[in-house]
Amino acid sequence: MRLKTRMLAVAVLATFSWMAAGTAVAAPAPRHAAARPASTADFQAALISPQTLLAQLKGPSAGRPLVLQVGFDFLYRGAHIPGAIFIGPGSTAAGIAALKRAAARIPRAREVVIYCGCCPMSKCPNIHPAFEALSNMGFRNLKVLNLPDDFAHDWVEKGYPVVKGPNPR
Repeated sequence: MRLKTRMLAVAVLATFSWMAAGTAVAAPAPRHAAARPASTADFQAALISPQTLLAQLKGPSAGRPLVLQVGFDFLYRGAHIPGAIFIGPGSTAAGIAALKRAAARIPRAREVVIYCGCCPMSKCPNIHPAFEALSNMGFRNLKVLNLPDDFAHDWVEKGYPVVKGPNPR
């Protein structure tokens, strides 16, 4: 146990010495020229109402956005937007990794709508990390379904269409 403590102390001292010396490591270059951290203003500008999304989903297939559910599996199985693809929770490393894998095949100009709906959007642990990840990947037409309360209140109880069951992939 004493050896582990000493090793930790040496590692901490080395880190602080390195930082004090002013040594800097260059951050990796963004993968896409448009990549930059998403701001609160970016997030607010990306909000799309349930009514607007519903109208798009009822329209011609060429104009329909790709809808990604970035919440929890039990919510997706309970009820989700028809055609939505379950990705996984944006609050976990595995969920963000799955999102990035799925997004790698999506053209950056394609309209993509993400949603969770687990709780009030202001407290949602999933939607902001997912938005940040896709923004950093250079998606230029990224939208967030505005669910101020949750999916049940802001979509299901309004009588909008849902599908129940697991992801068909």
